[in-house]
Amino acid sequence: MKTAFSLPDGVFREAEELARRLKKSRSKLYQDALTEYLARHAPDAVTEALNRLADDVDTRLDAFGKAAARRMLERNEW
Repeated sequence: MKTAFSLPDGVFREAEELARRLKKSRSKLYQDALTEYLARHAPDAVTEALNRLADDVDTRLDAFGKAAARRMLERNEW
């Protein structure tokens, strides 16, 4: 989809320089920047991804882990 928007001159010049350095088109630079910005501001998406990962991870302790946890608990005062 095509769209138009305004940028301050300095931001535009910096974006042009970055696009040249990265060997990207201006459109690709703006697309990548907006995609990253949206991802950073979607905390629910991050939480959901971490929850899916946690569902797949086996958190059961083996014998060594159980013994280490027990020793740590015994050393701490409740």
